[in-house]
Amino acid sequence: MSLPANLVTIHPYFRAHEGKWNEVEAVLKEFVATTRNETACLFYEFTVNGDEVFCREGYAGGEGALAHLENVGAVLGKMLGLSDLTRLEFHGPAEELEKMKGPLAHLNAVWFARHSGLERK
Repeated sequence: MSLPANLVTIHPYFRAHEGKWNEVEAVLKEFVATTRNETACLFYEFTVNGDEVFCREGYAGGEGALAHLENVGAVLGKMLGLSDLTRLEFHGPAEELEKMKGPLAHLNAVWFARHSGLERK
């Protein structure tokens, strides 16, 4: 898969509250259904380790990532009632991350600017 140069990824980590796993699973399905029609979404999946949930997600540019967060706001609210957000990271080109830092300043996020790498086509 070839990814765009402006790829922005979001890395949220959640820990499900005790006794809430079945409800968390239902919300994960709701996240996927809500995200399905986002044209800037390049990939989106959840992985699980016990009661810890990680979302691996990538978007075409900072605008795409911001549009996603706006789109899933209500679902995220449900998730935050059933779990704790233990870490939130954003990764991508510095110029794309800059587009997001103002609107997301209220979050306790960690920002990783792309430094170097390679791409296989």
